[in-house]
Amino acid sequence: MAAERATRQKKTSKKAPPKAATKVKPVVEQSRLWLMYPPRLITTPVIWQVGSKFNLVPNVRQASVTDEIGIVCLELSGLRKDIKAAVRWLEKIGVSVEPVEINVIGS
Repeated sequence: MAAERATRQKKTSKKAPPKAATKVKPVVEQSRLWLMYPPRLITTPVIWQVGSKFNLVPNVRQASVTDEIGIVCLELSGLRKDIKAAVRWLEKIGVSVEPVEINVIGS
């Protein structure tokens, strides 16, 4: 009898397998920026470079480009740290970067 009880206890007292570590999904953010290009960068594929270098998804919302200046409203989607790194890089290469401010007029 005692041997049967000991065998049953061994079978029922198995430890549960460890739970898999829960993966935390990084938060994807969107940021809208005004970019102002100097003439020397007008023909450079800066928006493509931002997307590929910093693993961001660029979306051109509005643009006006002439021989003298390029003005682009750009939406970037990705991790906050990547967006910040992209902004630093853009400023380093000579692109002026300003956040888009949305004015809401209450009626």
